[in-house]
Amino acid sequence: MRINRTLLSIVLVVVALVVQVSVLARLQLPGAVPDLLLLTVLGLAFVYGPVSGSLIGFGAGLLADLAPPADHAAGRYALVLCVIGYLAGLARPENGQLKSAFAPMAVVVAAAIGSTLLYAGVGALVGDTAARHVGLGSLLFTAAVYDLLLAPFTVPLIMALARRTENDPLADSSSGGNDVAAGWLASGTGLRIGNQRGGLRVKAARNRAARAGRIKGVKRL
Repeated sequence: MRINRTLLSIVLVVVALVVQVSVLARLQLPGAVPDLLLLTVLGLAFVYGPVSGSLIGFGAGLLADLAPPADHAAGRYALVLCVIGYLAGLARPENGQLKSAFAPMAVVVAAAIGSTLLYAGVGALVGDTAARHVGLGSLLFTAAVYDLLLAPFTVPLIMALARRTENDPLADSSSGGNDVAAGWLASGTGLRIGNQRGGLRVKAARNRAARAGRIKGVKRL
């Protein structure tokens, strides 16, 4: 990944992990815990694509596995977020920009349910049966609801920050100017008038030059 991608991803993942461990995990909500780390991985994967999304997911999950008070085998959540980051990157919007809220919200719900199922499945393989005692159905429902409620306040902001690291300011300004010009011309306002004025100035300059040439010609005679 690029340096700016890496730095931004590290900062966002660390901030999300600190908020999740120190704030969200202490809310004592019924069922699952709102997964801010998952939403951060989704937001970055929506912009950076599947490869970067899987790398960011693996790193974020590994930090969550090692951060206290982790009570599961290291690498378990890293595998989950690696898979989720890759799949979310495949579903990223065109140019990393959201055109509607339905598609990303559907991905958030699918990621919340999929990550819970995958986490429980990997736990079952290593002998962790905590999901059975809590109730897998309750975990799936509450994880989807909590992440869906938290997503509108986090995913668009994360995507906006990620897009800033992808865009060239000079290219943006030039393309923005072209877009503005195209919009003004399409609407038939200011720039068209400006072009007409510019054309009149050019014609006036040509007329003055032609007159000067005629005057000089008379003098030469």
